[in-house]
Amino acid sequence: METLAYPGVQEKLYREVMPNGLEVVVLPKQGFSKTYATFATKYGSIDNRFAVGEQSPISVPDGIAHFLEHKMFEEPTGDIFATFASQGASANAFTSFDRTVYLFSATEQIDANLRTLIDFVQNPYFTDENVEKEKGIIEQEINMYRDNADWRVYFGLIDALYHKHPIHIDIAGTVESIYQIDKETLYRCYETFYHPSNMFLFVVGGIEPDAVMKLVRENQAAKSFEPQGEISRFFDAEPESVKIPRKVTELPVSMPKCMIGFKEARGSNDPTELLRTELTTKLMLEALLGSSSPIYHALYDDNLISDSFGHEFNSSEDYAFSVVGGETRDPDELIRRLREAIEGAKASGLDQETFERTKRKKIGGYLRMLNSPEAIAGEFTRYRFRGADLFKLVPVYEDITLDEANARLRSHFDWNRMAVSIVAKEAK
Repeated sequence: METLAYPGVQEKLYREVMPNGLEVVVLPKQGFSKTYATFATKYGSIDNRFAVGEQSPISVPDGIAHFLEHKMFEEPTGDIFATFASQGASANAFTSFDRTVYLFSATEQIDANLRTLIDFVQNPYFTDENVEKEKGIIEQEINMYRDNADWRVYFGLIDALYHKHPIHIDIAGTVESIYQIDKETLYRCYETFYHPSNMFLFVVGGIEPDAVMKLVRENQAAKSFEPQGEISRFFDAEPESVKIPRKVTELPVSMPKCMIGFKEARGSNDPTELLRTELTTKLMLEALLGSSSPIYHALYDDNLISDSFGHEFNSSEDYAFSVVGGETRDPDELIRRLREAIEGAKASGLDQETFERTKRKKIGGYLRMLNSPEAIAGEFTRYRFRGADLFKLVPVYEDITLDEANARLRSHFDWNRMAVSIVAKEAK
């Protein structure tokens, strides 16, 4: 077992890679009564064309990673949620663009809950009957989200930004695509992406590292997994342009929603560069458009935005884009004002005082996050799958310069790579 010490944030982690390739990291938190565990696979909604080792690439229906997540909770003996509940735990799971995560939180019976988490994820149970039944359930979920304005404006924007990259496809897929899923395809995807060498177990809370590692070692030693070759993912070449500059969806909303996105060619294959670009961009966006910025206050005072207004930046090796927006009484006026303000900022640059204040705010928020086992588990896994380390963020933040932030400001906001998604009031 390897010890990873981070004196800067006063944390110590314990890491071990099992013989079958499963990476396990434990973070003991003295004085914490709650334990939080995540069992994650580097497999998300964008992984719809792949190959293992020297095999030929295969394509699978959209939404299959999310479908798999749903089906994993069904066991021959019943619903695994009931097992967790009987052991005093709360369990859940989610699928994102690039990972699927199974989790539980509990204050008691930690060993039993940890075994349950590992065992149910490593014991798939798919039948023709339960797969067909699930299609109807997921169809209802897809249709439900079609009436969700926040969901539609966000995924409408991603769809407007991207021509070919599967990130523009809803994580749940489409009604048409899920009906193409069968038991055999589910097992094929499971065997590929749920191999221990593609998975990561993280446990944080009031636990003893030696005891957790011993439990996992014994659990994995009792199971057999064939060695697996490297997983390759394949994506069609994505044009630099946006697919649809403006996308409008009508729904019965009381106030229109507007999101503006800026697309970049792609992220970076270098984890260090990818992390630095992400943090620099987030710093720049917060300094420019955060709740304490002059732009935010001007828009708020003119009743063009509400406290729903926000921003985010998403990036990986294969994609990178920002999202800015929220509710607004006048989407076109908001777009005009934002463009005007951003152009002004590009000309003048961010000032040193604002930049340093924003940097301190970001570091402070990060340090507060380290008091939340849930947040630590979620973020540690996300960064780990991208080759970065959550506990090494502060030195990167501290090293970012104003010149870097201003360079990002001027390069990122390219109006030729902007798309807009609007959810407008339904015409009567």
